[in-house]
Amino acid sequence: MVATFKIAVLGAQGVGKSAIVRQFLYNEFSEVCVPTTARRVYLPAVVMNGHVHDLQIMDFPPITAFPGRAEPGLIPLCTLQEWADVCCRGLRSVHAYILVYDICCFDSFEYIKTIRQQILETRVIGTSETPIIIVGNKRDLQRGRVIPRWNVSNLVKKTWKCGYIECSAKYNWHILLLFSELLKSVGCARCKHVHTTIRFQGALRRNRCTIM
Repeated sequence: MVATFKIAVLGAQGVGKSAIVRQFLYNEFSEVCVPTTARRVYLPAVVMNGHVHDLQIMDFPPITAFPGRAEPGLIPLCTLQEWADVCCRGLRSVHAYILVYDICCFDSFEYIKTIRQQILETRVIGTSETPIIIVGNKRDLQRGRVIPRWNVSNLVKKTWKCGYIECSAKYNWHILLLFSELLKSVGCARCKHVHTTIRFQGALRRNRCTIM
């Protein structure tokens, strides 16, 4: 049976979240930074340990705030916002979040710190906890790092109870590891092996991307 996992990718402008997605999907990187202005939905299939999994990867443009909480007895504000703003559509119904920051930009870390807190505050009562993975991109520029790696890792893993990975979209470093760990975190029992292998299905094509 093929399970479909919905993944939301969030981050401030210029952190390289779209570059991570394109490196994962197409094994390509562009030096030209094109801001994400609309939600992009990718529908790849991957094989992990011999089992096929469909992914729905949603690359969101920077949002000012996560869709808000519901007030007692009223239609949830998050529902109204998601219908009114297509950029937020589907944001609360995903199986996992990837929050990307630039290790050379303090403000981008503060951004995902705020978004993470808002995700926690707006979760639907009674639903299972949605995994969040914090990703420090641009590891190839680590000489310009603004926060020591140990400090971030310690905060994210011990205090936030989230996964933490550093990667380089430019050099395709730890990109596959990121999505491999992500599938493990969403409860894919067949993926929870010590040595996980991942590859693309032939169904992964450029025309499986839709811009909403």
